[in-house]
Amino acid sequence: MTGIQDIATPRRTKEIIQRHGFSFKKSLGQNFLIDQNILSKIVNAAGLDDTKGALEIGPGIGALTEKLAQSAKVVTAVEIDQRLLPILEEVLAPYEHVKVRHGDVLKLDLREVFAADFADVSKVSVVANLPYYVTTPILMRLLEDKLPLENIVVMIQKEVAERMAASPGTKDYGSLSIAVQYYSEPELVCTVPNTVFIPQPNVESAVIRLRVREVPPVEVVDEKHFFEVVHAAFAQRRKTISNNLKSRFFTKENRDTLEPLLQQAGIEPSRRGETLSIEEFARLSAVLLEAGIS
Repeated sequence: MTGIQDIATPRRTKEIIQRHGFSFKKSLGQNFLIDQNILSKIVNAAGLDDTKGALEIGPGIGALTEKLAQSAKVVTAVEIDQRLLPILEEVLAPYEHVKVRHGDVLKLDLREVFAADFADVSKVSVVANLPYYVTTPILMRLLEDKLPLENIVVMIQKEVAERMAASPGTKDYGSLSIAVQYYSEPELVCTVPNTVFIPQPNVESAVIRLRVREVPPVEVVDEKHFFEVVHAAFAQRRKTISNNLKSRFFTKENRDTLEPLLQQAGIEPSRRGETLSIEEFARLSAVLLEAGIS
């Protein structure tokens, strides 16, 4: 295939930016990758082949898009910054199986996108260098919408990646860990120095792969209630599970009923939320629901 290759080098990236008179918008969290090795690790982690599709969020000037185009049958890239559209049209011209959509991924009807763009592929993965300021809203939208995804492989802030993959009893474990692990199996792929971006971000980065689960790891009767219990348990990390739940779900009149319910769920009232496994949260939610506590 002929055409522009290897966008992700310092020289090529600077040349494209200068030729188009592009200026970075800090408000959009724009940091372009300039390292071929990191790009390869991202694409390899997605497990793409010529039967699969890739959805990219925030393609920038197309460095990752180009690598995805060389691995997947169909690629759709969603870009919010209209100024980047002519650049993407130019650099991705050799790849007829790449579509660029202009819009905000948080506002798009993603089911319509999947139906229109990925009807002829076996599986779809999201692969992206995400803007750090909207990482969590984007990932939770992808997971909560229960889209037909195989993997989500994203470059995000290292601190956030560590929270997503954290185990019970660790300092990074919290409501985000449980939410992500309810819908997927997270695995840190690699850490990434800030020197591989233009401009360089002020934080460390990491690539994480979320293998999207076909079914959650625990049976939950009411997902909304389950996550309300989880969020309540972490409302104040230094407080016990008993005190946090009392603040959220109980009045002075019925607080005495909580400790027996915790015992019924097999949870000591003196424990903190960060020590509870996802299985224990599911059990606790079920006990509270059965007792009419919601």
